[in-house]
Amino acid sequence: MRWFLTFVVRRVKRDKTWTLDPMYTTGAFVAMLLSTAGKIMRGYVRRIGFRRARGLTLIGKRVTLQNKGYISVGRRCIIEDGAVIQGLSRQGINLGDHVTIGPGTMIRPTGYYSGDIGEGLSIGHDSRIGAMGWVGCSGLVRIGAYVMIGAGVRIGAGQHNFEDVTRPMTLQGSRLEPIVIEDDCWLGFDAIILAGVTIGRGSIVAAGSVVTKDIPPYSIVAGAPARVIRSRLDQQAPEELDTTIPRQQA
Repeated sequence: MRWFLTFVVRRVKRDKTWTLDPMYTTGAFVAMLLSTAGKIMRGYVRRIGFRRARGLTLIGKRVTLQNKGYISVGRRCIIEDGAVIQGLSRQGINLGDHVTIGPGTMIRPTGYYSGDIGEGLSIGHDSRIGAMGWVGCSGLVRIGAYVMIGAGVRIGAGQHNFEDVTRPMTLQGSRLEPIVIEDDCWLGFDAIILAGVTIGRGSIVAAGSVVTKDIPPYSIVAGAPARVIRSRLDQQAPEELDTTIPRQQA
């Protein structure tokens, strides 16, 4: 039975090296397969109306999808239980292959009752956002490939204007500034990424950090505001790096 289940998953994932952890009981694994089958069936129905959908799409329970004509997904994207994706945006919501949106995460480019349409979001292949994340992509947010975003991370690409003290700040509008998170970054639990910053390739943002300015590639940062505490290049010169990002088989 275990051999058969492993065979099935390898075929679905197209990964000949996948193995079942020996701690899994057959019952637990069958339950996981049934849950996955439910997500696949919901995916076939719920993705109707997407601007583009390739391959399998797995969609959990109680997922909210608004303005689906602005949403594009690649192969084997997973949108977990309770996630909310609001598509309305100038450049759309574009998820690459093997992207996971965690449970309860909200992606919101445009206010529900706002007259201004936000810019949108793009996520590269093999990246994932953890549970209860928030991406405010009124300004454009670009997330690269192989990016790990932990639970509770908040990303906001807009700021309220506040210069005029004679008027309420809520009436002064907002300024939109893009956020770029380059390939192979890791953002720890509850990190906050503010508008206008670029997080360089291969960087690590410690849990609870508040990023207010650009981060050089291969840096480890921590604190509020976040500061570089060391470089991951200490033991390797930049010219020696192989910067090729491998891509899983689609």
